[in-house]
Amino acid sequence: MILDVGLVQLRTPASQAEALTHAEPLITEAARAGARLIFTPEASNILQRDRKALFEALATEDEDAAVSGFRDLAAKLGVWLAVGSALVLRADGKAANRTLLIDPQGEVTARYDKIHMFDVDLPTGERHRESANYEPGDRVVIADVEGAKLGLTICYDIRFPAVHRALAAGGAQVLCVPAAFTRPTGEAHWEILLRARAIETGSFVVAAAQGGTHADGRATWGRSMVVGPWGEALAAADHDQPCVIRASLDLDAVRTARNAIPALANARGFVGP
Repeated sequence: MILDVGLVQLRTPASQAEALTHAEPLITEAARAGARLIFTPEASNILQRDRKALFEALATEDEDAAVSGFRDLAAKLGVWLAVGSALVLRADGKAANRTLLIDPQGEVTARYDKIHMFDVDLPTGERHRESANYEPGDRVVIADVEGAKLGLTICYDIRFPAVHRALAAGGAQVLCVPAAFTRPTGEAHWEILLRARAIETGSFVVAAAQGGTHADGRATWGRSMVVGPWGEALAAADHDQPCVIRASLDLDAVRTARNAIPALANARGFVGP
């Protein structure tokens, strides 16, 4: 099976209406170039690091202008759209960092809430506390796109191999890693981590990224990338500008890689120290 994918690299603004205006032409470009499944980065609907301003702007999934626009756009273009994540309010008033998989009729067929919160103090002095804003998810999700199995993750999840192993062991052939990586961590670790997760699991890794300096002042790494199950880069942006990259994924390559290096089958339990 061949799956034609498009990755949209964004520089998402600080409001949902502006975010939709920014993303729509790039998503349309990917669809017109032949992508059947299109991926956007983490926080595709809004990027706002000021907590007060963020929570004043956040809406529920049903009321978010960008999410509604993405659903309409998927239906208009007749494509699958994996919104890498939308920052939305939950029913309990807390916020979620949530992947939304939208089908060609504009219906949301799968949701995944980011499990691992990026709570770090970087050597550059940057301080991030995602847990102050978002309620983490507690379960992995495998979604179906016309027979292809997608394992859903978000950004910081890439640093936790057990998540990706569990998804691959559960049948996922394509691991989705939408991201808004910081520049210091992106330059040091982005490509290495993506290729490592692909090699460990014998999976495709598809990583649409935010890139550049955003309206809220943050800077993200860009360099969206598609990695094959043998660890090879199939497509990549070499910059942080908004753009589209495309790749054709031959899903038979997953079986070939896992047969050649049967790490999933050979894994054993062990007693810790």
